[in-house]
Amino acid sequence: MVSPYVRRRRLAAELIQLREEHGYSTVRLATAVRMSRQRISQLQNGHVRPADDEIARILDVLRVGERRREQIMSIARDARERGWWEKFRDEMGPQQALYADLEAGARSIAEYHLTLLPGLLQIPEFTEVRARANRGIRPEAFDPTRALEARAVRQRILDRADGPSYEVIIDELAIRRPAAPPGVTRAQLLHLARMGRERRKVTIRVLPLPAALPGYVVPKSAFFTYRFPDPKDPTVVAVDTDGEDLVLTTPAQTGHYVDLYQRLQQAALDPTSSLDLLAAAAEDLSDHAGSRP
Repeated sequence: MVSPYVRRRRLAAELIQLREEHGYSTVRLATAVRMSRQRISQLQNGHVRPADDEIARILDVLRVGERRREQIMSIARDARERGWWEKFRDEMGPQQALYADLEAGARSIAEYHLTLLPGLLQIPEFTEVRARANRGIRPEAFDPTRALEARAVRQRILDRADGPSYEVIIDELAIRRPAAPPGVTRAQLLHLARMGRERRKVTIRVLPLPAALPGYVVPKSAFFTYRFPDPKDPTVVAVDTDGEDLVLTTPAQTGHYVDLYQRLQQAALDPTSSLDLLAAAAEDLSDHAGSRP
């Protein structure tokens, strides 16, 4: 499985590079291939699914050699794919659909969570509480049931033999501040500790509240980094916001977050100490959990 979103961005970069190599402006290329300037711009921005015939016409005009042509046509085919999330985009919301797309083809995923616990490791009870709490903030919160189902499908990527390596740094704030009833939170924290111990490709670190990052950098938001098997595909960083999440794909944009994640790693606890902290935090909630597990 590939990420169609990432392949569209890769195709866009390839088309821009080809156009510039041959000295074409967007307007001149649009005229030469008999396409609208708007359509060429959309392809160069990665905003639309490409059609084979229009990509072939561009490559014909630019006289692209056979080897590079085959490579670009392959990228275009990947960019045109539709994943399972497309059928449920309206119900699950655009944010979950975007993350499902990025996760689908990733070789590695690295996340930093500032105020909430990682979605790929959430238990259904915790996800349901959060989906209902977010009603009216996130589009997917209008259908908590569908959001719950979509999250469960997304989580299966961690079960795949060819699935990505997954590292997450959780700010201690996200552990200490109640985001669900005590019983649900306790079960969620125990689940995180168990996943960190049992899953070979899952690494969990906790950033303690007193920890100072190198250079005294202070993270302002959660963010997620995706790397892909093809080294020429862009590294993608998604920055969590209350509105539409910010998706970055150029090295100039992503470099800050790659550096920030390295600083977070240096300041965070090692995996063993992190899992011990999660278990201890769950134990602290045991007196408030009532009869719930």
